[in-house]
Amino acid sequence: MPEPEIRELRYFRAVAEDLNITRAAARLGIAQPPLSRAMRQLERRLGVTLFDRSGPRLALTQAGEVLLKETAVILGALDAAVRRTRQAGQPGHELVVTAKPGVSTRLLLQVRERFRLDPDAPEIQVVPSGFGEQADMVRDGRADLAIAACVDGRDLDIELVATEPRLAALAVGHRLATHPSLTTADVRDEPSPQWSDPNVVDHAYWLGHPDRPDGPVVSDTAELLDVVALGRAVALVPASLAAVNVRPDIAYREVSDATPYRVLVVWPAGRRSPWIDRFVDTAREAAR
Repeated sequence: MPEPEIRELRYFRAVAEDLNITRAAARLGIAQPPLSRAMRQLERRLGVTLFDRSGPRLALTQAGEVLLKETAVILGALDAAVRRTRQAGQPGHELVVTAKPGVSTRLLLQVRERFRLDPDAPEIQVVPSGFGEQADMVRDGRADLAIAACVDGRDLDIELVATEPRLAALAVGHRLATHPSLTTADVRDEPSPQWSDPNVVDHAYWLGHPDRPDGPVVSDTAELLDVVALGRAVALVPASLAAVNVRPDIAYREVSDATPYRVLVVWPAGRRSPWIDRFVDTAREAAR
């Protein structure tokens, strides 16, 4: 039996997500009978039953659950390959770089200015991203490269271009604010802000100490600093972030044994080009 077609896999995802043939057909812009036939054909090709049709509502079988998970990877990789191929074939191809506004902004602007000095270099298009979004944007082709601090390295190449100390951000009236320097043991019992984004990886890195209790949930740097100023949490932040967020209600203190903040450049695994190499080298030089 021939292997499944990409069209059939896209149809399957629509049905599996809606669990309703009528709604899925409307999403896909096709009639319901051809979609039902396509699903039967896909089951025959695979030799398994993907949908449980015995109940009042359509449901996925165990095989269907597996295919739903696997098609996310397959179709995501295909869409990313198509997107990158189209970008590469366009005249005056840009290098799309994403980063979270804040710590990475200055470095990214310096790299872009250095690229502009070379008339043969591609223009760097900067696309802002939220906390933890950088890796997914590179994987799905929305960005050629990303500057990030902490990523899941699956399917990515990663280059460390710089490190910097992390400081403890505390409310001015906090008992630890009287200390000129701290250790991670000093903040062990202090609540740590929790990132709301489920994509954030390496939770222990942000805690600084494995025994720290969870504090308020935050979605960005502004919220993080607000909960610190209110005395509800103690955060470990990059020194550069502290330098541009001087506030009368927050004290920053050195944490001698905190893991340094890492500035990483990431791009799709195995993808090499002179301009990716050039970007990495330029970022490393600018970071110095």
